[in-house]
Amino acid sequence: MDSPSEFSSFPPSQTQLPPQQNPNPIVFLDPNSDSFPNWAENPNPNLHNYLSFTVPKKRRRGRSQRNPALFRIPLNPNDASNSNNNNGFSSSAAAVPVSAPLSKVVIGNPPPPPLSMSMQYSVPDNSDEIIVINKEPKTEALIALSAGFPADSLTEEEIEAGVLPVIGGIEQVNYTLIRNHIIAKWRENVSQWVTKEMFVDYIPQHYHALLDSAYNYLVSHGYINFGVAPLIKEKIPLEMSKPSVIIIGAGLAGLAAARQLMRFGFKVTVLEGRKRAGGRVYTKKMEGGNRVCAAADLGGSVLTGTLGNPLGIVARQLGDVLHKVRDKCPLYSLDGKPVDPDMDVKVENAFNRLLDKASRLRQLMGEVSMDVSLGAALETFRQVYKDAVNDEEMNLFNWHLANLEYANAGLLSHLSLAFWDQDDPYDMGGDHCFLPGGNGKLVQALAENVSILYEKTVHTVRYSGDGVQVIAGNQVFEGDMALCTVPLGVLKKGSIKFIPELPQRKLDGIKRLGFGLLNKVAMLFPHVFWETDLDTFGHLTDDPSRRGEFFLFYSYAPVAGGPLLIALVAGEAAHKFESMPPTDAVTRVLQILKGIYEPKGISVPEPIQTVCTRWGNDPFCFGSYSNVAVGASGDDYDILAETVGDGRLFFAGEATTRRYPATMHGAFLSGLREAANMAHYADIRSRRLKVDRAPSNAYSCASLLADLFREPDIEFGSFSAIFARKNADSKSPAILRVTFSEHRKKSHEVAKQDQQQHSNKLLFQQLQSHFNQQQQLHVYTLLSRQQILDLREVRGGDEMRLNYLCEKLGVKLVGRKGLGPSGDSVIASIKAERGNRKPLSTSAIIKPGVSKLKAGIIKRKLIRFVTKLLMFIYIIHVLLDMTITLVDSHRKAKVVKKTHGSLLHTSTNVVNTTNVTEENRTDQALPGVPVLGNTQSGLSNP
Repeated sequence: MDSPSEFSSFPPSQTQLPPQQNPNPIVFLDPNSDSFPNWAENPNPNLHNYLSFTVPKKRRRGRSQRNPALFRIPLNPNDASNSNNNNGFSSSAAAVPVSAPLSKVVIGNPPPPPLSMSMQYSVPDNSDEIIVINKEPKTEALIALSAGFPADSLTEEEIEAGVLPVIGGIEQVNYTLIRNHIIAKWRENVSQWVTKEMFVDYIPQHYHALLDSAYNYLVSHGYINFGVAPLIKEKIPLEMSKPSVIIIGAGLAGLAAARQLMRFGFKVTVLEGRKRAGGRVYTKKMEGGNRVCAAADLGGSVLTGTLGNPLGIVARQLGDVLHKVRDKCPLYSLDGKPVDPDMDVKVENAFNRLLDKASRLRQLMGEVSMDVSLGAALETFRQVYKDAVNDEEMNLFNWHLANLEYANAGLLSHLSLAFWDQDDPYDMGGDHCFLPGGNGKLVQALAENVSILYEKTVHTVRYSGDGVQVIAGNQVFEGDMALCTVPLGVLKKGSIKFIPELPQRKLDGIKRLGFGLLNKVAMLFPHVFWETDLDTFGHLTDDPSRRGEFFLFYSYAPVAGGPLLIALVAGEAAHKFESMPPTDAVTRVLQILKGIYEPKGISVPEPIQTVCTRWGNDPFCFGSYSNVAVGASGDDYDILAETVGDGRLFFAGEATTRRYPATMHGAFLSGLREAANMAHYADIRSRRLKVDRAPSNAYSCASLLADLFREPDIEFGSFSAIFARKNADSKSPAILRVTFSEHRKKSHEVAKQDQQQHSNKLLFQQLQSHFNQQQQLHVYTLLSRQQILDLREVRGGDEMRLNYLCEKLGVKLVGRKGLGPSGDSVIASIKAERGNRKPLSTSAIIKPGVSKLKAGIIKRKLIRFVTKLLMFIYIIHVLLDMTITLVDSHRKAKVVKKTHGSLLHTSTNVVNTTNVTEENRTDQALPGVPVLGNTQSGLSNP
C-alpha cells in the first residue's frame, strides 16, 4: 500500500455532465464539520434542512421513503418543568434516574431532563453541583447522539466498562456532560488529536476523575481520535511493545481493528486470502478507449447516513466531499413507459400498509412469529386486501418486494417476521451518499502501513489459554490473540476449522442467522445517455420469480469519473444470475435500457466494458451480507460477537453487530469494538489477573443472566427477581433486576404535542428517539428473598418502589459486573438448580418414548397450526372492521372494478452485444452489501 494511489488517475467526476448541473450536491451538514449549529445563538439556521431529518427504514434501501417515519420521544406530561424550558432533553430509554431533586439541578440556565423508565424517582441531594461547561449542552448532546450515545445517560457498554462506580446520581449527569463535550470537541476538527489537557483548565479539579474516565473510555473504544489523519497516524508507535495479534481478513473490520491495535502498541499481522484488501468493499477501475474510465464499486457502495458515520469521518480526513444520493427515482414499466405517478403512490401506500399489518400481526403472535416468514405474512394480507388489482399494479407491487429483498439480501420467504427489521431503530441519521472515486479510497488509506500478507487463505485456527495458532496453507502463524473477521458465509460453509470446536451456542447462532445475496452488472459507456438529474431509476417485470432482476439502476456518472451505470440483481434472481452467461446478462440489461430511452429518441450505445459480480460463488464470502432469518433474532448477532477461549479468539464483522448489521460502518465499528476488547484482555493478563472462566466474557455472562430472567421467580412493574427455589430461607440471596425503558404515549397525543413544540425541540426528539427507541437498560442489585417480597408490597407504583429501594434499603443499582463474586455465586447456584428442571415448552406434551425426530415434526406442526389459527383470527377481526366500509362503498367499488383492465405488454427486441467482457474473480466485491445503503442495513447500498 506504499504505491501511488490507484484512484488518482480518474478524471474529474463532473466530466460528461452539462454545465448547469451540480454533480456533487453536498450533504446537509457542513462537509468540514459534524457539529450541529448553536440554536441559542442562531435560532433559524436554514432549519428546513434540519427539520427534514427522518429515519429511513430498511424497506427503503433503493428508493427513499415518500412519507418516512418520524420517530419522536414524548416528554413526561407530569413534569412541570417541560412547560418552562426548551433544553432539548427528553426521556431516554437507557436513562438512569438522577440522585438529586429535579428542582435543584441546573445546567447553565436550562434545567436537566427528567430521566424516566415510565416513572421518575429522586433521592436526597448530595450537595454536589452540575458542571457548567462553556458550550451549549443541547448541541453537544445532539453530537453525542450522532455517535450512538444517549444524550443524558450511559450505554450498557459504558456500564460494563465501569466508567462510574455507581449508576445514577449527579456524578452520572456530570460524566455524560463531560463525555458529550469531548466528543463534540473532536468533531470540530476530526484531523486533530484531542488530548485530556484540553479540558483540565475549565473542568473543576474534583471532577478530573470523571474526565479521566470519560476520556480514557472514548479513546480506548475508538469513539474519538481514530482514522487516517496525519496527526492520528503519528500516534502509532515505531516499536510495538505489546503482544502479537493475528487478524484474519483485511476487510473494513480487520483494517479498523489493525490500526487501532497498532496504536495501542500491539504487533499486528493481517492474513488476507485475496490479492487485495477490502473484502466485500471493492472498487474496480473500468476503462476503455479514448481515455474513458470510471471507478466502479462492485461491493459496498452507499454510505447510509452521514450523522456520526465513522466512514464519513474518515472521508473528511481524506478531504473528500460526499455526494448525496438524490431522492428522485422514476420507475418504468415493461414497455419502457413511465409508471403512472398516481398508481405508483397508490401501490406504495398499499405496500406500506401491508408492512404495518405484518407488524401488528407479529405483536399478536408473540414468540410464535419467530417461526413465520415476512413473505408469508405479506402474501396472506395481499390476498385478503387485494390492493394490487390489475397486472401493472401487481408488477409494481413486486418491484417493492424486490426492493425489500435488496435491503435484506434475502428472500422474503426466509426473513423472520418477528425480527427482520430489528436494527431499524439504530439506523444512522443523515443523507445517503456516494464517495467520489469509490470506497476503495477508504480501504487504501486504512491499509497504509498495516502488515498485510496477501493470498494467505486460513483453514485452521487453534486456540487455548496459552495463545493461538493460525494455519494458512503450510504456514503456521502464532500469536497471543486472534481476531476472526471472515464473512458469515465462510463460517456457515465451515471453511475454517476451529480447534477446539466453537461453542455450540455460537455454532447455533451461525446456523440461525441468514446470509443473503446481491449481484451487480457494472457498465461503462462511451457517454452519458440517461438523465443527469437522478441517481437511481427502476424497472418492472411481469415474472414474480424475476422481480429482482435488474430492477434498480444506479447512476455513478457524478462520482465515478466516467459514464457508469450499475444494475442490481436481488432476491431469487440474484441466485439464478450466478449461472447466467455474462453476455446474456448484458443483453437483457441493454434490452431494458433501449426500451426506456429509444422511444424518447435517445440511442443507447454499446458498453465499452462490463463486469458481472458472482458473490455467491466467491470462496472468501459465499454471499453478500447478513439478515435475520426465520428462527433467528438480534441476539444471534451478539452471540457471533462473543469471545471464546478465555480472551484468545475474537470475532468482528458486519454479522457481529446487532445495531448496524449488513453495513460498512457496522463492520468498521465492530473492528474498533474488538480492538478495545482485546486490549482489555491483554491488560488483564499483563497484570496477572485471573479471567473469570464461567462464562469467559462479558457477552456470555450477560446472556446467562438474561436467560435466567426470561423466567423470573417474581415479577412486578419494572422489577423482576430470581432466586434459588430449593432454599426457602427468607434471608437467602436473590438478584433483583430493574428495567428502564421509554415511556410511550398514544399516537394522537404525540402528534398534538409535536405541533406545540419548537422546531429545535422536534429535531432533538427525533434524534433522541432515533438512537434510543426500543432500547432497554437493565440494572441489578443483591437483596434477600424477604426484602424482595417486601418491595413487591410497596404501594404507589414503580416510583414509590424505587424510592423505597434507595431511601429505605439504601440500595445502589449497578451493572451486571457490579454484582461481583457474590452475584456470580448466586447466578451459578440458580443456574445449577434450573439446569435440573424440565423446560416448559411444546416438547413437554410429547409422550415418553417419542423420538427427537418425531418431537421436532410435532413441534413444527403445532407452530404451523398456531400460526394459521392466529392469522385466521386476526384476518377475521380485520374483515369485521371492514364490513361497514365495504357496505357503504359497494357501488363505488363496482365502478372502480370496471375501470381496471389488463395491461397490454409489448416486448422489445433483444439486441445482442458483441463487446461484453466479464470479470468473474474470487476477489470481486460484495454486491451491494448493505454497507451503508439507503436503509438500515448497509454493507453496500450499491
